[in-house]
Amino acid sequence: MKGLGKNVPELIILPVYSALPSEMQSRIFDPAPPVVVATNIAEASLTIDGIFYVIDPGFAKQNVYNPKQGLDSLVITPISQASAKQRAGFAGRTGPGKCYRLYTESAYRNEMSPTSIPEIQRINLGTTSLTMKAMGINDLLSFDFMDPPSPQALISAMEQLYSLGALDEEGLLTKLVSSGSTLSKMLLGSVDLGCSDEILTIIAMIQTGNIFYRPREKQAQADQKRAKFFQPEGDHLTLLAVYEAWKAKNFSGPWCFENFVQSRSLRRAQDVRKQLLSIMDKYKLDVVSAGKNFTKIRKAITAGFFFHGARKDPQEGYRTLVENQPVYIHPSSALFQRQPDWVIYQELVMTTKEYMREVTVVDPRWLAELAPRFFKVADPTKMSKRKRQERIEPLYDRYREPNSWRLSKRRARYVYHMLLLVFLYGFNVLDMCIIYCKQAGGRISCNLEAILFLHFYFRRYQLEAKKSMDKPFSFGTRHFAANK
Repeated sequence: MKGLGKNVPELIILPVYSALPSEMQSRIFDPAPPVVVATNIAEASLTIDGIFYVIDPGFAKQNVYNPKQGLDSLVITPISQASAKQRAGFAGRTGPGKCYRLYTESAYRNEMSPTSIPEIQRINLGTTSLTMKAMGINDLLSFDFMDPPSPQALISAMEQLYSLGALDEEGLLTKLVSSGSTLSKMLLGSVDLGCSDEILTIIAMIQTGNIFYRPREKQAQADQKRAKFFQPEGDHLTLLAVYEAWKAKNFSGPWCFENFVQSRSLRRAQDVRKQLLSIMDKYKLDVVSAGKNFTKIRKAITAGFFFHGARKDPQEGYRTLVENQPVYIHPSSALFQRQPDWVIYQELVMTTKEYMREVTVVDPRWLAELAPRFFKVADPTKMSKRKRQERIEPLYDRYREPNSWRLSKRRARYVYHMLLLVFLYGFNVLDMCIIYCKQAGGRISCNLEAILFLHFYFRRYQLEAKKSMDKPFSFGTRHFAANK
């Protein structure tokens, strides 16, 4: 821009996305004409004066839920024709404009779907299924949806509700219908454990989304501030520490700015917490604080997220307890440097790897205690099905019998070779065989190399003995004796 001359105004490039703090989002409305780099938020939610040109790359990031793996993936997908029209309309909202599309007309007409994928086909249907059950719709698989989700997604949602205690064996609602979500199950469990005050705060903080932000020009400073809140027990306790620190500063806005915490998110968490308190009062549920007893808090979290358990993989990362899939702790987690043996995570997110978000350290014994429908203590005298399948098997060898690698088979084969040597060369070679096997550092039955060496050695001796009849047989004896 400087090369165009002094008369050309400075080019201001500003990002805008939903997780950006509101004070930074508002900069796009400044009088100076900016260049705005936006996500899907700009398709229908914004109108900015001075924007007359739009560049549409034809792609968008979309959150897709995999019911089999319980995994939320942020996938880059082509946009639909409807989204393309919305993006083009952004250029002409306040005046004439142009939209430059970075894809061909043929791709627009032949490769893009007319509309976007409905949200019901790409989200976790746990809450939706519970709502339909409460309305008296019990046969979800036969329900006439406008945009029917996959049967696997519905079955997975009902399995989750059954594990949480919201459905019985026949798929009907139980008295614990309010525990149909992980967060409500966690809240009800906290009442019994005596830590409902802290769990109210943690749920409110979870509902607000991302709390921290990292400006590009101050990333190192933001990471240092964030690390001060880290708790060794995990990310849920870290969120609790942030809210308590904000509360100690009388809910100060400048404090949020100094610690790179989004004040808008904390205020929203405060509102959610007040709503949850009113619900607790309505149903006469006790609000009790656990103080510094973080074990109770972690047990309450486990009561809600027990099916999101993972254990450390000896080779790399972690393995989920349900699907045994490889996952990793997210680099922004408080536990990223610690890597504990057993953890509970809130959700899985697929970016460059399958990352666990909001991770907390747990004791594996809590899983069977708090979720007896889902876990049970294994019998130490019996081998599990997975362990039986982990038996070490050698690579396939078409030239040998299937069990020829076993020690019992080897021992019989080596004894056979020893007897064959005695038969070919006489009993006077037996002592020499034993001496050599001892020098090789093992038993006779475990030294195939010794047998082969002696075989070729005595064969060579027979050939040379024919040439020179005066060569004494004791040559081999002296050779072995010298190596004792």
